[in-house]
Amino acid sequence: MTTIEPRSTKPVLMTVDDDPGVSRAVARDLRRRYGQEHRIVRAESGRDALDALRELTLRGEPVAAILADYRMPEMNGIEFLEQAMDIAPHARRALLTAYADTDAAIQAINLVDVDHYLLKPWDPPEEKLYPVVDALVETWRAVGQRPIDEIRIVGHRWSAECFSARDFLARNSVPYRYYSIDEPEGARLLEAAGAGPEDVPVLITTDGTALRSPTDAEIAAACGLTTDPVSEFYDLIVIGGGPAGLGSAVYGASEGLRTVLVERHATGGQAGQSSRIENYLGFPDGVSGAQLTDRARRQAAKFGAEVLTARDVVSLEARGSARVVRFGDGSEIAAHAVVLATGVSYRTLDAPGVTELTGRGVFYGSAATEAPACRGEDVYIVGGANSAGQAAVFFSRHAATVTLVVRGPNLEASMSTYLIKQIEGIDNIFVRTGCQVVEAHGDDHLQSLTLCQGDSTESVKAGSMFVFIGAAPRTEWLDGFVQRDARGFIPTGPDLVVDGKRPPGWTLDRDPYHLEASVPGVFVAGDVRSDSVKRVASAVGEGAMAVTLVHRYLADQ
Repeated sequence: MTTIEPRSTKPVLMTVDDDPGVSRAVARDLRRRYGQEHRIVRAESGRDALDALRELTLRGEPVAAILADYRMPEMNGIEFLEQAMDIAPHARRALLTAYADTDAAIQAINLVDVDHYLLKPWDPPEEKLYPVVDALVETWRAVGQRPIDEIRIVGHRWSAECFSARDFLARNSVPYRYYSIDEPEGARLLEAAGAGPEDVPVLITTDGTALRSPTDAEIAAACGLTTDPVSEFYDLIVIGGGPAGLGSAVYGASEGLRTVLVERHATGGQAGQSSRIENYLGFPDGVSGAQLTDRARRQAAKFGAEVLTARDVVSLEARGSARVVRFGDGSEIAAHAVVLATGVSYRTLDAPGVTELTGRGVFYGSAATEAPACRGEDVYIVGGANSAGQAAVFFSRHAATVTLVVRGPNLEASMSTYLIKQIEGIDNIFVRTGCQVVEAHGDDHLQSLTLCQGDSTESVKAGSMFVFIGAAPRTEWLDGFVQRDARGFIPTGPDLVVDGKRPPGWTLDRDPYHLEASVPGVFVAGDVRSDSVKRVASAVGEGAMAVTLVHRYLADQ
């Protein structure tokens, strides 16, 4: 049994273990470190712990973290945490496991989105227990139990504009509550706002202001995101908020450069949409793109970097020693140096019906906001690389079936081995190789697909389709300013020196630095760079390296 003390305002740390000795030891170590600011609740079975969580929820008490043992009779730790997620969705989760169960625990972790796992015994706790709990509490404080009804969106599931607005809020970590116009509360809010179905999405701010069909910039301003720069001139402007851009912003600001990061949509880039990245150094249990992005964004802000959201950069030019960035509204900012970290965008699927149904059942990227709506549906994932595999694992938790449509003959050529093994172990994921989507069908939303495999075609029922078929750099706005290769990627450093000759227009008496573009003081990091390694870790590394070269460039001036 679990006894709940009188109501407290302290966030709860819950430990669940069927071994009384282990349970008491965990609770003792937690109280010693966290007892003053947290309440420690101990349970000796999954059932008792679920009852305690329900009581805490009814009493409005926040649960910051749950530590559950893997091996428990009646209900193991994975089964318990899966049910606990529904009761306390904001609580961070860790699994206690013996060394012999490590492989099984890691595989199961991917199904329940556990934040960490701990090997028993955890002595000394200062080295093995407390750092993990510190990370759980830090994450909970940053993104945990905040009100979700501050921003309200009224819309329709099959509206591309509504999907775009929800995706923008989710990827910028802005809490919101969504109401469908088909539900009574959604209809009431729409009427109160004086709007009709043709006006969706309608966004209602905390002060009751209703915005009809708002742009990303209007949503950002309404939600308190920073859209306007504080200064007109900086040491460093970083264009693009993916891993490379965030890496540059963190290292630039931490090393004393007045740094501003400019992002068109949301920080994180393609990596930010990844449901789980498992081969990133330092995260043995994996980390979601959203978690990694949130930590990096907070880290950049901690060191004083500005982050501008929903700002579209349309041109870059050199004016003497200054590098000037012009926005779509005609305003501009300047800096001594610029890092281009604009990443890449998913290539569009060229098949009849796809364009018309984009945002209405057809999506590019993982579109995690759509996951709850996919429950019980047949979902199709197009692509055979890691991003497609990660999406398949993620959506398998919600959909009835997930089918990977792979143009190539197998997954081994483009997907990591660990991910292939995960997919093979999930019963509701199916892989169709040598297969392509040749047409999408539906009236106001996707209803079916035509697949071509070999010489035969067939029509299949489809609730949603998520496309991951390669990427393009989208660097047309830089044409005429820096050199680009035939595919639009930006060559740097040694690649610019041909037959001993520096690039045309190069004004300095030295070769371009390794990550420097054909214009001095303009550096390139991440996927947008020609022949870069398309991995999150390498993008972060290039972002940091670019800042080192910025310092070297500034010292030469």
